[in-house]
Amino acid sequence: MTEPTGNSSRAPAIAERVAVFVRETVAPYERDPRCGPHGPSEELVAELRDLARQAGLMTPHILDDGTHLTHRETAMVFRAAGLSPLGPVAVNGAAPDEGNMFLLGKVASEEQKARFLAPMLTGEARSAFFMTEPAEDGGAGSDPSMLQTTARRDGNHWVIEGRKAFITGADGATVGIVMAKTEEGATLFLANLPDPAIRIERVLDTIDSSMPGGHSIVTIDKLRVPADQILGEVGEGFRYAQVRLAPARLTHCMRWHGAASRAHEIACAYAVKRHAFGRMLIDHEGVGFMLAENRIALKQAELMIDWCANVLDSGAPGTTESSMTKVAVADLLFAVADRCVQVMGGTGVSGDTIVEQVFREIRAFRIYDGPTEVHKWSLAKKIKRETLAAQEQA
Repeated sequence: MTEPTGNSSRAPAIAERVAVFVRETVAPYERDPRCGPHGPSEELVAELRDLARQAGLMTPHILDDGTHLTHRETAMVFRAAGLSPLGPVAVNGAAPDEGNMFLLGKVASEEQKARFLAPMLTGEARSAFFMTEPAEDGGAGSDPSMLQTTARRDGNHWVIEGRKAFITGADGATVGIVMAKTEEGATLFLANLPDPAIRIERVLDTIDSSMPGGHSIVTIDKLRVPADQILGEVGEGFRYAQVRLAPARLTHCMRWHGAASRAHEIACAYAVKRHAFGRMLIDHEGVGFMLAENRIALKQAELMIDWCANVLDSGAPGTTESSMTKVAVADLLFAVADRCVQVMGGTGVSGDTIVEQVFREIRAFRIYDGPTEVHKWSLAKKIKRETLAAQEQA
């Protein structure tokens, strides 16, 4: 996977193909009984990905020559994929696989890429990122420095022990990236899954239901990993995690922008079809104004996403910008989804459309990849440092 390079025409063309595929081929599966509370089943994932391959749209943000679309171009494609909650899964652009592929493309050795990345790029393998730990263990959550999982050397292997929580896609994954504490600092390890040393205690019941495998509590009991499966260098795990996390926050925003846009379309169609008190719902200001606010919010979110994408495309880490974007876009899109539910009344809280699912998914997004409050706290600390530094120079 090579560095992103821009092209003014390729991304819109890919995005249009993805949008048509998602609307016409993927969306009808939204009522499929294989869509369960812990995400689409493995059978359904395989079926959707076969359809994406047939359409030439498997992993569309990474081209046949290994070239990765720019972040700005990826935004166009992922907004199109997000038009259905199943869209990112179908085209292999969903979390956590997309972020894990990005990380492996940046950090993995050539041998590791052949073993772990290649089957992910083709959509044949799913992956999981084992970082977050249970609160009751005092483990790492929004504060990764609280990492409790340990790894110790044993000859030419490392032995990893600990517990992990909210591990998306662990159930059914064949590639694992495990963060553990070593004497040198946090380190990332690649693991072949399933492994009897990695035991799923339970798959959590959460309000979101779009990600295959759901979110699990996991026990890691003396997992042996050969030294050649260290990802990058020992002790550099936190730095590598940042390589993954800033772009991953942004791709979440891209996908959920597509979902919120679809919910808005459904709400608009309902508002011109449904009549009350002698006129269309949309002609009542209380409804029409909510839809107008949605249009404004969707554009604001789009502009924020594109701004952050441009920062990342410049080569900057984009840590602050991705935090700002994650906070703003998550709140904007949740407000959009909430208004869609309100416009549609009883239908909006039913499973008759995907609007209620989009509402649930985006509500969860305000916590996943860092709660809004943690990002604001981090930004406040940065503001404090900058303000104090400016005062000292004055």
